[in-house]
Amino acid sequence: MAEVIGVRFKEVGKVYYFDPLEYKLNKGDMVIVETARGLECGEVATPNKTIEEGELSHPLKPVIRVANEKDLNHLAENKIRERKAFELCEQKIAQHKLDMKLVNVEYTFDNSKILFYFTADGRVDFRALVKDLAYVFKTRIELRQIGVRDEAKMLGGLGICGKPFCCATYMGEFQPVSIKMAKEQGLSLSPTKISGTCGRLMCCLKYEQEAYTDLLKRTPKIGAIVNTPEGRGLVVENNLIAGTLKVKLNNTPDDVAPKTFTVKQCKLVKDGYIKVDRKEIEEFKNLE
Repeated sequence: MAEVIGVRFKEVGKVYYFDPLEYKLNKGDMVIVETARGLECGEVATPNKTIEEGELSHPLKPVIRVANEKDLNHLAENKIRERKAFELCEQKIAQHKLDMKLVNVEYTFDNSKILFYFTADGRVDFRALVKDLAYVFKTRIELRQIGVRDEAKMLGGLGICGKPFCCATYMGEFQPVSIKMAKEQGLSLSPTKISGTCGRLMCCLKYEQEAYTDLLKRTPKIGAIVNTPEGRGLVVENNLIAGTLKVKLNNTPDDVAPKTFTVKQCKLVKDGYIKVDRKEIEEFKNLE
Protein backbone atom coordinates (compact mmCIF):
# COMPACT_ATOMS: atom_id res chain seq x y z
CA MET A 1 0.00 0.00 0.00
CA ALA A 2 1.11 3.57 -0.71
CA GLU A 3 -0.08 6.83 0.84
CA VAL A 4 -0.89 9.47 -1.77
CA ILE A 5 -2.59 12.80 -2.31
CA GLY A 6 -4.29 13.92 -5.53
CA VAL A 7 -3.24 17.30 -6.92
CA ARG A 8 -4.96 19.31 -9.65
CA PHE A 9 -3.14 22.11 -11.51
CA LYS A 10 -6.14 23.56 -13.31
CA GLU A 11 -9.55 24.43 -11.96
CA VAL A 12 -11.07 21.48 -13.79
CA GLY A 13 -8.20 19.26 -14.77
CA LYS A 14 -6.75 15.79 -14.36
CA VAL A 15 -5.77 14.75 -10.84
CA TYR A 16 -2.19 13.51 -10.36
CA TYR A 17 -0.89 11.49 -7.42
CA PHE A 18 2.05 12.64 -5.27
CA ASP A 19 3.77 11.35 -2.13
CA PRO A 20 2.64 13.56 0.78
CA LEU A 21 5.67 12.58 2.95
CA GLU A 22 4.88 13.71 6.50
CA TYR A 23 2.25 16.26 5.46
CA LYS A 24 -1.41 15.72 6.37
CA LEU A 25 -3.29 17.70 3.76
CA ASN A 26 -6.91 18.66 3.27
CA LYS A 27 -8.90 19.27 0.11
CA GLY A 28 -8.24 22.80 -1.12
CA ASP A 29 -4.73 23.10 0.34
CA MET A 30 -2.12 24.50 -2.06
CA VAL A 31 1.17 22.60 -2.45
CA ILE A 32 4.40 22.96 -4.40
CA VAL A 33 5.37 19.80 -6.30
CA GLU A 34 7.83 18.83 -9.00
CA THR A 35 6.40 17.84 -12.38
CA ALA A 36 7.77 17.18 -15.85
CA ARG A 37 7.43 20.94 -16.46
CA GLY A 38 9.39 21.84 -13.32
CA LEU A 39 8.06 23.20 -10.03
CA GLU A 40 4.31 23.74 -10.04
CA CYS A 41 1.75 24.98 -7.54
CA GLY A 42 -1.37 22.86 -7.39
CA GLU A 43 -4.51 22.40 -5.33
CA VAL A 44 -5.11 19.26 -3.29
CA ALA A 45 -8.15 17.56 -4.83
CA THR A 46 -7.82 14.29 -2.89
CA PRO A 47 -6.56 14.36 0.72
CA ASN A 48 -4.24 11.69 2.14
CA LYS A 49 -5.38 8.18 1.32
CA THR A 50 -3.82 4.76 0.72
CA ILE A 51 -4.01 2.87 -2.56
CA GLU A 52 -2.59 -0.38 -3.93
CA GLU A 53 0.92 -0.15 -5.36
CA GLY A 54 -0.39 -1.67 -8.59
CA GLU A 55 -2.56 1.40 -9.21
CA LEU A 56 0.56 3.53 -9.67
CA SER A 57 1.95 3.68 -13.19
CA HIS A 58 5.26 5.24 -12.12
CA PRO A 59 7.15 6.14 -8.91
CA LEU A 60 5.55 8.96 -6.94
CA LYS A 61 7.24 12.34 -6.73
CA PRO A 62 7.14 13.91 -3.27
CA VAL A 63 5.47 17.13 -2.18
CA ILE A 64 8.17 19.82 -1.94
CA ARG A 65 6.26 21.98 0.55
CA VAL A 66 2.92 23.41 1.45
CA ALA A 67 2.49 26.68 -0.45
CA ASN A 68 3.27 29.71 1.71
CA GLU A 69 2.17 33.33 1.32
CA LYS A 70 5.13 34.11 -0.93
CA ASP A 71 4.18 31.22 -3.25
CA LEU A 72 0.55 32.35 -3.44
CA ASN A 73 1.61 35.92 -4.20
CA HIS A 74 3.88 34.64 -6.95
CA LEU A 75 0.97 32.62 -8.37
CA ALA A 76 -1.19 35.76 -8.42
CA GLU A 77 1.60 37.73 -10.14
CA ASN A 78 1.81 35.03 -12.81
CA LYS A 79 -1.91 35.48 -13.52
CA ILE A 80 -1.28 39.18 -14.20
CA ARG A 81 1.69 38.30 -16.43
CA GLU A 82 -0.49 35.84 -18.34
CA ARG A 83 -3.05 38.53 -19.19
CA LYS A 84 -0.33 40.87 -20.44
CA ALA A 85 1.32 38.07 -22.43
CA PHE A 86 -2.06 37.25 -23.99
CA GLU A 87 -2.53 40.81 -25.24
CA LEU A 88 1.01 41.02 -26.61
CA CYS A 89 0.75 37.65 -28.36
CA GLU A 90 -2.48 38.66 -30.05
CA GLN A 91 -0.72 41.76 -31.39
CA LYS A 92 2.15 39.65 -32.71
CA ILE A 93 -0.26 37.21 -34.37
CA ALA A 94 -1.92 40.13 -36.17
CA GLN A 95 1.47 41.52 -37.23
CA HIS A 96 2.50 38.18 -38.70
CA LYS A 97 -0.97 37.73 -40.27
CA LEU A 98 -1.29 34.19 -38.95
CA ASP A 99 -4.59 32.33 -39.31
CA MET A 100 -4.84 31.23 -35.68
CA LYS A 101 -6.90 32.08 -32.61
CA LEU A 102 -5.16 32.52 -29.27
CA VAL A 103 -7.14 30.77 -26.52
CA ASN A 104 -5.06 30.88 -23.36
CA VAL A 105 -1.62 31.69 -21.95
CA GLU A 106 -0.02 29.84 -19.07
CA TYR A 107 3.17 30.59 -17.12
CA THR A 108 4.90 27.72 -15.36
CA PHE A 109 5.26 28.40 -11.64
CA ASP A 110 9.03 28.89 -11.85
CA ASN A 111 8.64 31.12 -14.95
CA SER A 112 10.95 28.86 -16.94
CA LYS A 113 8.41 28.55 -19.76
CA ILE A 114 5.34 30.28 -21.19
CA LEU A 115 2.74 28.17 -22.97
CA PHE A 116 0.46 29.72 -25.58
CA TYR A 117 -2.62 27.65 -26.52
CA PHE A 118 -4.30 28.31 -29.86
CA THR A 119 -6.76 26.86 -32.34
CA ALA A 120 -6.43 26.82 -36.13
CA ASP A 121 -8.09 25.05 -39.03
CA GLY A 122 -4.83 23.54 -40.23
CA ARG A 123 -1.10 23.65 -39.69
CA VAL A 124 0.41 27.04 -38.88
CA ASP A 125 4.01 28.11 -39.44
CA PHE A 126 4.61 30.05 -36.23
CA ARG A 127 8.43 29.93 -36.14
CA ALA A 128 8.78 33.69 -36.62
CA LEU A 129 6.16 34.30 -33.93
CA VAL A 130 8.06 32.13 -31.44
CA LYS A 131 11.26 34.07 -32.11
CA ASP A 132 9.46 37.38 -31.51
CA LEU A 133 7.91 36.14 -28.26
CA ALA A 134 11.19 34.68 -27.00
CA TYR A 135 12.91 38.02 -27.70
CA VAL A 136 10.29 39.90 -25.67
CA PHE A 137 9.90 37.52 -22.71
CA LYS A 138 13.49 36.21 -22.53
CA THR A 139 12.35 32.69 -21.65
CA ARG A 140 11.29 29.43 -23.30
CA ILE A 141 8.20 29.71 -25.46
CA GLU A 142 5.90 26.85 -26.38
CA LEU A 143 2.93 27.12 -28.72
CA ARG A 144 0.37 24.32 -28.50
CA GLN A 145 -2.42 23.79 -31.01
CA ILE A 146 -5.56 22.47 -29.28
CA GLY A 147 -8.94 21.21 -30.47
CA VAL A 148 -12.33 22.84 -30.11
CA ARG A 149 -13.23 20.64 -27.12
CA ASP A 150 -10.15 21.85 -25.24
CA GLU A 151 -10.99 25.43 -26.20
CA ALA A 152 -14.48 25.06 -24.71
CA LYS A 153 -13.00 23.55 -21.54
CA MET A 154 -10.57 26.46 -21.12
CA LEU A 155 -13.00 29.29 -21.92
CA GLY A 156 -16.18 27.89 -20.39
CA GLY A 157 -19.71 29.00 -21.25
CA LEU A 158 -23.31 27.81 -21.18
CA GLY A 159 -24.56 24.69 -22.93
CA ILE A 160 -27.89 24.25 -24.71
CA CYS A 161 -29.28 22.93 -21.41
CA GLY A 162 -28.69 26.37 -19.87
CA LYS A 163 -26.04 25.11 -17.46
CA PRO A 164 -22.26 25.75 -17.52
CA PHE A 165 -20.26 23.38 -19.72
CA CYS A 166 -19.68 20.00 -18.07
CA CYS A 167 -16.08 20.00 -19.34
CA ALA A 168 -15.39 23.36 -17.67
CA THR A 169 -17.05 22.60 -14.33
CA TYR A 170 -16.26 19.03 -13.27
CA MET A 171 -15.05 16.76 -16.09
CA GLY A 172 -11.36 16.03 -15.53
CA GLU A 173 -10.92 14.26 -18.86
CA PHE A 174 -12.99 13.97 -22.03
CA GLN A 175 -14.85 10.70 -22.60
CA PRO A 176 -15.24 9.26 -26.12
CA VAL A 177 -18.70 9.79 -27.64
CA SER A 178 -20.04 8.53 -30.98
CA ILE A 179 -22.96 8.81 -33.35
CA LYS A 180 -23.89 5.23 -32.48
CA MET A 181 -24.62 6.37 -28.91
CA ALA A 182 -27.12 8.91 -30.23
CA LYS A 183 -28.81 6.23 -32.36
CA GLU A 184 -28.97 3.76 -29.49
CA GLN A 185 -30.56 6.42 -27.27
CA GLY A 186 -33.18 7.14 -29.92
CA LEU A 187 -32.12 10.74 -30.42
CA SER A 188 -32.75 12.77 -33.54
CA LEU A 189 -29.62 12.74 -35.71
CA SER A 190 -29.75 16.48 -36.19
CA PRO A 191 -26.38 18.23 -35.67
CA THR A 192 -28.08 21.10 -33.84
CA LYS A 193 -29.68 18.71 -31.33
CA ILE A 194 -26.79 16.37 -30.55
CA SER A 195 -23.79 18.71 -30.74
CA GLY A 196 -22.57 21.09 -28.07
CA THR A 197 -21.42 24.69 -28.34
CA CYS A 198 -17.97 23.43 -29.37
CA GLY A 199 -19.52 21.87 -32.49
CA ARG A 200 -18.77 18.29 -31.41
CA LEU A 201 -21.06 15.60 -30.01
CA MET A 202 -22.35 16.49 -26.55
CA CYS A 203 -20.35 14.93 -23.73
CA CYS A 204 -23.60 14.10 -21.90
CA LEU A 205 -24.34 11.38 -24.48
CA LYS A 206 -21.91 9.29 -22.44
CA TYR A 207 -23.65 9.74 -19.09
CA GLU A 208 -26.59 7.36 -19.62
CA GLN A 209 -25.01 5.13 -22.25
CA GLU A 210 -24.46 2.23 -19.84
CA ALA A 211 -28.15 2.26 -18.90
CA TYR A 212 -29.21 2.30 -22.57
CA THR A 213 -26.75 -0.49 -23.41
CA ASP A 214 -28.28 -2.61 -20.63
CA LEU A 215 -31.85 -1.83 -21.79
CA LEU A 216 -30.99 -2.71 -25.39
CA LYS A 217 -29.91 -6.17 -24.25
CA ARG A 218 -33.42 -6.79 -22.89
CA THR A 219 -35.50 -4.84 -25.43
CA PRO A 220 -36.12 -5.99 -29.03
CA LYS A 221 -34.75 -3.43 -31.45
CA ILE A 222 -36.58 -1.78 -34.34
CA GLY A 223 -36.83 -4.34 -37.12
CA ALA A 224 -37.02 -7.29 -34.72
CA ILE A 225 -39.56 -10.10 -35.22
CA VAL A 226 -41.51 -10.94 -32.06
CA ASN A 227 -44.39 -13.12 -30.94
CA THR A 228 -47.13 -11.20 -29.13
CA PRO A 229 -50.37 -12.30 -27.43
CA GLU A 230 -52.10 -11.38 -30.72
CA GLY A 231 -49.66 -13.03 -33.11
CA ARG A 232 -46.30 -12.52 -34.75
CA GLY A 233 -45.20 -9.11 -35.96
CA LEU A 234 -42.45 -6.61 -36.71
CA VAL A 235 -41.21 -4.06 -34.17
CA VAL A 236 -41.55 -0.60 -35.73
CA GLU A 237 -40.91 1.48 -32.62
CA ASN A 238 -39.58 0.87 -29.11
CA ASN A 239 -39.48 2.92 -25.93
CA LEU A 240 -36.51 1.73 -23.92
CA ILE A 241 -37.37 3.73 -20.80
CA ALA A 242 -41.06 2.78 -20.69
CA GLY A 243 -40.36 -0.80 -21.79
CA THR A 244 -42.96 -0.81 -24.57
CA LEU A 245 -42.98 -1.87 -28.21
CA LYS A 246 -45.12 -0.89 -31.19
CA VAL A 247 -45.60 -3.98 -33.32
CA LYS A 248 -46.97 -4.24 -36.84
CA LEU A 249 -48.82 -7.57 -36.71
CA ASN A 250 -48.51 -9.91 -39.69
CA ASN A 251 -52.19 -10.87 -39.55
CA THR A 252 -53.49 -7.31 -39.91
CA PRO A 253 -53.96 -5.19 -43.09
CA ASP A 254 -51.26 -2.65 -43.99
CA ASP A 255 -53.51 0.29 -43.17
CA VAL A 256 -54.04 -0.84 -39.57
CA ALA A 257 -51.94 0.99 -37.00
CA PRO A 258 -49.30 -0.94 -35.03
CA LYS A 259 -50.33 -2.21 -31.61
CA THR A 260 -48.51 -1.44 -28.38
CA PHE A 261 -47.25 -4.21 -26.08
CA THR A 262 -44.91 -4.35 -23.12
CA VAL A 263 -41.54 -6.01 -23.54
CA LYS A 264 -42.64 -8.75 -21.10
CA GLN A 265 -45.63 -9.59 -23.33
CA CYS A 266 -43.39 -10.23 -26.34
CA LYS A 267 -41.09 -13.13 -27.11
CA LEU A 268 -38.15 -12.41 -29.38
CA VAL A 269 -37.90 -14.50 -32.56
CA LYS A 270 -35.24 -12.54 -34.44
CA ASP A 271 -33.68 -9.32 -33.19
CA GLY A 272 -33.04 -6.20 -35.23
CA TYR A 273 -29.81 -4.26 -35.11
CA ILE A 274 -28.55 -0.71 -34.82
CA LYS A 275 -25.75 0.42 -37.05
CA VAL A 276 -24.35 3.62 -38.42
CA ASP A 277 -24.27 3.44 -42.22
CA ARG A 278 -21.64 5.05 -44.45
CA LYS A 279 -23.85 8.00 -45.29
CA GLU A 280 -24.28 8.83 -41.62
CA ILE A 281 -20.58 8.35 -40.92
CA GLU A 282 -19.76 10.80 -43.69
CA GLU A 283 -22.44 13.27 -42.63
CA PHE A 284 -21.49 13.35 -38.95
CA LYS A 285 -17.74 12.61 -39.05
CA ASN A 286 -16.94 16.23 -38.10
CA LEU A 287 -19.01 15.93 -34.92
CA GLU A 288 -17.08 13.07 -33.35
